[in-house]
Amino acid sequence: MCLMVTADHGPAVSGAHNTIVCARAGKDLISSLTSGLLTIGDRFGGALDAAARQFSNASDAGLIPMEFVNDMRKKGSLIMGIGHRVKSINNPDMRVVILKEYAQKHFPATPLLDYALEVEKITTSKKPNLILNVDGFIGVAFVDLLRNCGCFTREEAQEYIDIGALNALFVLGRSMGFIGHFLDQKRLKQGLYRHPWDDISYIMPETNNSSNIDCI
Repeated sequence: MCLMVTADHGPAVSGAHNTIVCARAGKDLISSLTSGLLTIGDRFGGALDAAARQFSNASDAGLIPMEFVNDMRKKGSLIMGIGHRVKSINNPDMRVVILKEYAQKHFPATPLLDYALEVEKITTSKKPNLILNVDGFIGVAFVDLLRNCGCFTREEAQEYIDIGALNALFVLGRSMGFIGHFLDQKRLKQGLYRHPWDDISYIMPETNNSSNIDCI
């Protein structure tokens, strides 16, 4: 299910865009896929592990959600897995809705997910788009699954988080979407991509007439 909901989010996101640009430049599948995958990080699709660590560390330390939010604000740190550019509490991400319903119904226990949802209540009260996004949801939900499924010790579950196993879920799912974009461009025989000039802006330094005169 996680692979299905993370497979694609349209052609406008950075990874899909890079894949499309490379495909239209005549590059092969592996090169185009790699260019898309290289955009994955904290700002795009790579926040699962960081979200899992931040939320679990806070919960394990006994911080109530408000203390966690205030602590991150004091540090000037972003809460990984919180926030979306388009989706909000009033325009929910249906991927998260579907996954949440499944986890709450089928997982043995969801203490960290419950904790994250309480954090979401606080953050969305400040700004409606500060929702628990799909990265954050998968991160905390898989911590719950690893810790409570009965197959792993607490130490083994933590090791999977530490080695980056959760980000691998997004990478695997989104790779399928990137490949789809590559194949679409080849099938449609799209030519070289050129970015529209009206979407490019240069910030020019302010001209100081007096300094120019001095230089002359």
